[in-house]
Amino acid sequence: MTTKVKPIAVLVETQKDTPKVWGLTGAERLRRVFARLGVTVLNESAVKKESPETPIIVIRADYVYDKPVLAGLAKTNNTLMTCEGTPVAANTTAKDFAKAAKWVAGGAAPAKHTTLNHEQVGANFNSDLRKKELPYCLPLQQEGLKALEWRIFMGTYKGVTDLVTKYFWPRPAAVVTRWCTKTGVTPNMITVVGGILMLYALWAFSKGMYIEGLLAGWIFTFFDTVDGKLARVSFTSSKIGNFLDHGIDLVHPPFWYVAWGYGLVHVGMGIDPVVLNWLFFVIVGGYIFQRVLEGYFIVRFKIHMHIWRKFDSFFRLITARRNPNMLFMTAAVLVGRPDWAIWAIAAWTALSLLVHMEQILSAEVLNLRGRKIQSWLAR
Repeated sequence: MTTKVKPIAVLVETQKDTPKVWGLTGAERLRRVFARLGVTVLNESAVKKESPETPIIVIRADYVYDKPVLAGLAKTNNTLMTCEGTPVAANTTAKDFAKAAKWVAGGAAPAKHTTLNHEQVGANFNSDLRKKELPYCLPLQQEGLKALEWRIFMGTYKGVTDLVTKYFWPRPAAVVTRWCTKTGVTPNMITVVGGILMLYALWAFSKGMYIEGLLAGWIFTFFDTVDGKLARVSFTSSKIGNFLDHGIDLVHPPFWYVAWGYGLVHVGMGIDPVVLNWLFFVIVGGYIFQRVLEGYFIVRFKIHMHIWRKFDSFFRLITARRNPNMLFMTAAVLVGRPDWAIWAIAAWTALSLLVHMEQILSAEVLNLRGRKIQSWLAR
């Protein structure tokens, strides 16, 4: 049975000296996740002051739980949760707290409770991260700690994103993220440094210093991955951090492309001003219109257009966004023709825009026929 009443959580320390995962103990990780779910963590003695029907979560702190598992557990009353057959948590009431705590420690199960495994408790479709995967519940122990951290790290990755972020950044980003958790570097620090690199790349492009600009730009895009992953594994995201991160991501790409175009005169490859302005119109106008279409799809159909059909998720890998466009820019510099990048980005922006318009039109047609627009990942 589900409930809208927020329960109280009590953490059970069944093992001492468990290792930290991504810089956090199991108990601290639980406190941070529960805080984001609106669940208050109290000690065992505080339960006695609650009314008998107050919902209480009893949970082992020597396990690591995927956030969807904890979110599901918080909504489900009278539930005993296991992980690979081992009792790990219960959503019970204050009057049954003692029995549930004994069950979690290996005792008999309290009556009138339903036993579910963690995969049944947690949702396997994560709309925020745009992916479908089984939620995890894993023992926190020194043996296999690196594999555990990798599983948690990849759990923070969006399932649908561009090909650079998806296929090239995970391993190096995990290394840098681990270093950050050990040295106290925060996500906002990474975001600020990335923002400085973004501005330097903008200046370098405008001066025709394409190699220097690309070097700064690629490091910035890498940091753009690291700050988000660091925030998720350490549960240290903030409103100002999200505003800076998403604001920079949204605004800077068209400025880069315009600076690139103006910088061509410094390397003797300037494009006729009239032609260049038309290219800018396609690139900048197309970028803005593409973002408008994405926003329209979300408002109209309540999902991201990139997770509607399998094709849409594939096309997100290569659509005319910053990282795929940077591949054009890098390739153009490598062959000694940076002017080709502007033409390639303009052409790819126009083609991508046609695809996104098709997505809108197809969804509208199906909607008129009474078909629900639902992500293929949620089916």
